[in-house]
Amino acid sequence: MNSSIKHWPEQERPRERLIQQGASSLSDVELLAIFLRSGSRQHSAVELSRILLQHFGGLNPIFDTTLQDLSQFHGIGETKYVQLMAVKELGRRYISQHLKQEKIELSHSKALLDFLKFELLGETQEIFAVLCLDVHLRKISFKKMFYGSLNSCEISINQLLRHAINQHASNIVIAHNHPFGRAHASGADIELTQHISTACHLLEINLIDHCIVPPEGSYSFAEHGLIQPQ
Repeated sequence: MNSSIKHWPEQERPRERLIQQGASSLSDVELLAIFLRSGSRQHSAVELSRILLQHFGGLNPIFDTTLQDLSQFHGIGETKYVQLMAVKELGRRYISQHLKQEKIELSHSKALLDFLKFELLGETQEIFAVLCLDVHLRKISFKKMFYGSLNSCEISINQLLRHAINQHASNIVIAHNHPFGRAHASGADIELTQHISTACHLLEINLIDHCIVPPEGSYSFAEHGLIQPQ
């Protein structure tokens, strides 16, 4: 018989530890257990969280899975799935709001990469997107512009720049995902970025970075010296 969390010593309960020590002190298992609130007849919330993380291989695949896949686990149903999708969207909007209110630090910008990951991770096809920024480096808009296959995506530089002009963007960040690839820039990626950078320069739009978002890690053209600041 599995012991319910409410019978654990108070200092070991995830909810009490979060209040006393902060959310960052908790593991993925404990944070997910707090979200689930309850487990099943066979498993406590913590045990169920551990089973889910082991089965899916991490938090991101859990957030990206379907209701049908989650419902296979006792204690998970439509209500918890809806709540999970709401938490995912709240996280996306939280990051997005920070970009609207705060100047983006261009060097090692965790806020920027977190935002791009929220938008692009979980997609099963390659997507090319553009983040438009004003002169103060605040977000104007983010748009997924071009959709491709599992590992390639055709884009139109003219269409991309028309969008930036229509948004009155002074700066842009371009990004694309590698749904099943690595954090690596191909020769084609580098050549495309050079063409976009040249076109942006002619229009007096600053291309700040090109970010690649794979399932693990990320790749910044600017940090690798492949985009020179104007």
